[in-house]
Amino acid sequence: MRFHFNERKAAQAAAYLLKRHGGRLNYMVLIKLLYLADRKTLLEHGQPITGDRMVSMPHGPVLSRIYDRIAAGMLPTSAWSEYVSDPSDYEVQLVCAEPATDELSRYELRVLDEIDARYGSLGKWVLRDLTHELPEWEDPHGSSRPIDPATIFQAAGHPPEEVERIASEAEELWFLSSLAEKPA
Repeated sequence: MRFHFNERKAAQAAAYLLKRHGGRLNYMVLIKLLYLADRKTLLEHGQPITGDRMVSMPHGPVLSRIYDRIAAGMLPTSAWSEYVSDPSDYEVQLVCAEPATDELSRYELRVLDEIDARYGSLGKWVLRDLTHELPEWEDPHGSSRPIDPATIFQAAGHPPEEVERIASEAEELWFLSSLAEKPA
């Protein structure tokens, strides 16, 4: 199951959470909050907020491209760098005082609020342990392992035909978005 990764939308979601935390946050906490928000919207509406690939890593499930942008740094011209700093002392911070949210729907903002209210005050190790309990996480033994979103639906009790329908719709949306990105 593939989704279109929207870097600007992912950056705005991260910036929204950072703003709720005074502009600075441990990056493992930020990554976990974004993962949990994507997971919630995936289960409720069949589409994650960011569209990022989900992977199991030693410290639990993460969003792959977001993890890469934080862990490896990002290009100075990327949409991510307009909103979120490179990490320093395991924290990232807002780059702008008033980050835009035009890529995010009211529903997505509400989900980010709910996830932050529920998990945002937890420490990084508590969040790591909590995400180790999610049924889709498998210990990758020091590496990473892709998480098929279908396993999240199956673990939540969605019938196979519903999972197939969601996968088919996701593939269609992914295809259409990939056509829109190609230069004319």
